[in-house]
Amino acid sequence: MSPTLPDLMHAVHLTGHGGPDKLVYRDDVPVPRPGAGEVLVEISACGMNNTDIWVREGAYGTDEDPDAVASWRLDNSTLEFPRIQGTDTSGTIVDVGEGIAETRIGERVMIDFSIYNGDGEHLADIDYIGHGRDGGYAEYMTAPAENAYAVDTGMSDAELATFCCAYLTGEHMIDRASVAEGERVLVTGASGGVGSGVVQLCRARGAIPYAVVGPGKEQAVKDIGAEAVITRTVEDLPGAVAEATGGAPIDVVADLVAGPLFNDLITILRPEGRYTTAGAIGGPVVELDLRRIYLKHLQIHGSSQGTRTAFRRLVGYIEQGKIKPLLWKTYPLSRIHEAQRDFVAKEYIGKLVMQPDAKWTPVS
Repeated sequence: MSPTLPDLMHAVHLTGHGGPDKLVYRDDVPVPRPGAGEVLVEISACGMNNTDIWVREGAYGTDEDPDAVASWRLDNSTLEFPRIQGTDTSGTIVDVGEGIAETRIGERVMIDFSIYNGDGEHLADIDYIGHGRDGGYAEYMTAPAENAYAVDTGMSDAELATFCCAYLTGEHMIDRASVAEGERVLVTGASGGVGSGVVQLCRARGAIPYAVVGPGKEQAVKDIGAEAVITRTVEDLPGAVAEATGGAPIDVVADLVAGPLFNDLITILRPEGRYTTAGAIGGPVVELDLRRIYLKHLQIHGSSQGTRTAFRRLVGYIEQGKIKPLLWKTYPLSRIHEAQRDFVAKEYIGKLVMQPDAKWTPVS
């Protein structure tokens, strides 16, 4: 390790499944060393995501028992405690492992958080940084060199940390549903990280997003590109959507809420429409009348994370200015408990971002 780097660092350890008390802020965590094909990144910022909460709680369930304590990968094989969570990492390369050119030292990068476990675009065996290996809630982290992308942008590191997980997930959602130019997409949870990303990503490919949000968030989501915004608490959601579109059909539903909304969303879809989901913050277990699926010739797509191709496309959108960061607030790592309380309360639009205490720049 470079003599200019410290031996120990501050980091947040997830010590087991459970409540916020399972997150422990420490000052004696060894600084990792980059292995062959890896880089060491001095972290400037790391965005917060639903997976942080769900993995901490063990809230993913199993095929046999949806209420069972289980991690993101159902066999829990790659989650070891203590684990440093955090997926949306940005920072600077400060050291490289064997096989990586030293000229990469000094690059400002954002990290593709996916652990692909293979070549190509196949995602069935995918894992992610912050789960299968230590992530960005720390002062330093290692990552495969191919996952560290230099991005040509004037955005701050905290702004870069708003994109990775949310927008890659969103891009893969609309890839899975083959969203095309001119199609109408209804986006639920559109004020959150993934949902607000989907709104912008639809616009980037020429599709027309309509948004469903909680009360008080309508104008903010319209400002980022929604054609129209429907308040989630409206009594007749299908009717409200039809009014918003002027009676034009919805081609795709990009759903991050599920729960009681699910049946209305299936009703809203046109015949031969597509439903794509990457989350279920309103409740993961839903009632489904299969007759409505087969009689309308609907497609249902599950989606998680994204491909290398989708990540490269995302970097291009950032550099071209086609998508914008929605940074709501930053927190120092030592205030991880406060940040997660605010995250779960969902009284914000866009993303919350953690920063090492020594690098924290308040944004609120």
